[in-house]
Amino acid sequence: MRNKKSILDGIDWPLVLIFGLLAFLGWLNIYAATYSAEHNSIFDLSQSYGKQMLWIILAIVLALGTLLLDVKFFDSFSYIIYGVAVLLLILVLVAGNEIKGARSWFSIAGIFSIQPSEIAKYGTALAVTKYISSFNVKLKDLKTKLTMGLLLFVPAILIIAQPDPGSALVYASFVLVMYREGLSGNFLLIGIGAAVLFVLAILLKETAINLPFELVLSGKYILILSLIAIAGMIYWSIKKYKQSLLIIGSVLVIAIGYILSIDYIFENILSDRHRNRINELLGITFDPTGTGYNVYQSKIAIGSGGFSGKGFLQGTQTKYDFVPEQSTDFIFCTVGEEWGFLGAAAIIILFLTLLFRLIVVAERQKSKFSRIYGYCVASILFFHLAINIGMTIGLAPVIGIPLPLFSYGGSSLWSFTVLFFTFIKLDAERSHVLR
Repeated sequence: MRNKKSILDGIDWPLVLIFGLLAFLGWLNIYAATYSAEHNSIFDLSQSYGKQMLWIILAIVLALGTLLLDVKFFDSFSYIIYGVAVLLLILVLVAGNEIKGARSWFSIAGIFSIQPSEIAKYGTALAVTKYISSFNVKLKDLKTKLTMGLLLFVPAILIIAQPDPGSALVYASFVLVMYREGLSGNFLLIGIGAAVLFVLAILLKETAINLPFELVLSGKYILILSLIAIAGMIYWSIKKYKQSLLIIGSVLVIAIGYILSIDYIFENILSDRHRNRINELLGITFDPTGTGYNVYQSKIAIGSGGFSGKGFLQGTQTKYDFVPEQSTDFIFCTVGEEWGFLGAAAIIILFLTLLFRLIVVAERQKSKFSRIYGYCVASILFFHLAINIGMTIGLAPVIGIPLPLFSYGGSSLWSFTVLFFTFIKLDAERSHVLR
């Protein structure tokens, strides 16, 4: 019989303390990014830092509420929570508020907004965990792969329809979870290969080679011929295997079809702003006063911080609002400018420590459900961290992904809090789980 004295018994304090420290540092940088001498109270709800303080207090309430739940709740209601999240994604397309060209938000009494895509990450994590941990489910089976694909595809396509392709890309992080649970590494290679082909096709789009008889070979056909040559060399080196020709031929046909479809995807599915941002990232265009303005100013802000930074509230790029969205998607600029290389490195190390601790704790779980869920949390956090920091320094396209616990906003903070403390609760109960 269980004899727990309080909801705090058994929780992993290193995880909680790092999480809390990052949330506090995030608020501190929001305060610096939006500081106003006329509104210096940390509880001034007319300012971003005042609202964020309120969101943090409510996040603490959510964390305690999550710890109060029985662990059976997460397993039993996984699919229901996923279903509610999908329903909200459908409803927001019909009745949501349009902000900056995306219908992604519900306005609550005109006071604050909720973003269903943040709730959907939590619901999808639970559904993925529930399905993979089910008895006799093996990721090597085609049925399992198709079911997993459907679980990820439904919320992702609804988010793309908003349109918010940046948030939809987060669902690619679940491939890391599946890889840990036995998915072939070939799927990771396919994903990397698809990304490389996409980039090469865009880079070679305007390239052409003049051939005899006034023939012109465009960039995408140069890429296709190169793939055929590479496939031929691979087959020649392993032709002793009878099935190699069929496998190589099938992969080649799929790759060629994918390359031929990239132009259509790029021109008709992606919005103008996303096309422009990709072109800017790849160096095809350079527009520091237009499309590339955010990243250009972001690099200036981070670079101006030097080794040790300008000091708290001393950032000129921050103070004079040179970087748009500096309290949300580009909050890392404030870290780089005011805290310098040392401060930015310290923040990244803290995030990496949190990731490492999540994996260590996930691996000690007796329950398959708890382990898989722990990897879901780590994978989502890693994806957000890598893409957000990457886009502020020009290594990733600007796709509107917040930096967890740092970017201003209640939806992101609350979703990560519930996502995180669900795992804290599962881990706290591990001693009561039989292998």
